[in-house]
Amino acid sequence: MEFDYLKLREIRQLKGLTIKDLADKCDVSQSLISQVERGKVTPTLTVFWRLCQELDIPMHYFFESQQDESMVVRKNHRKIIQIPNSNVQYQLLSPNLRGQIEFLLVEIESGTSHDPEGMVTHAGEECGFVLEGELIVRLGTQEIHLNEGDSICFPSSTPHRFMNPGTSISRSIWAMTPPSF
Repeated sequence: MEFDYLKLREIRQLKGLTIKDLADKCDVSQSLISQVERGKVTPTLTVFWRLCQELDIPMHYFFESQQDESMVVRKNHRKIIQIPNSNVQYQLLSPNLRGQIEFLLVEIESGTSHDPEGMVTHAGEECGFVLEGELIVRLGTQEIHLNEGDSICFPSSTPHRFMNPGTSISRSIWAMTPPSF
């Protein structure tokens, strides 16, 4: 699944925002918004979150081509969300994002974080379970070190970030409500 850059311009214009309006609301440059809309630059995860929050649109909107209404997601047919220049891969385990919950497999390469730029916040709750490896969940100023078999739940409104301090890939399963991708 690839990021659809044209949708950013489309939704911005539908909401009656100029590039300057959106840039100011997201605390980024007008040039960055323009470059993202033209497919010249891919936003970091933090900037992407801000854009989605300001536009009041879920992240998955920018990756959708068509919705599969099936109740089953086969291993070989998972929607994979790979943000360019990122060491994180998100695999959608729920068949669509029209319900009240999102189910993801998150893989973070060793020694990296899901967003090196900063922490994210959004509405809802998250629950995660570490299948393999290690994961540090930073919640505000607190760092919680999780190992294989550990789980965590927290309000998504708490600024958070995920890091893999280990030497092997970190695989974790996440349920989030409401869906944010």
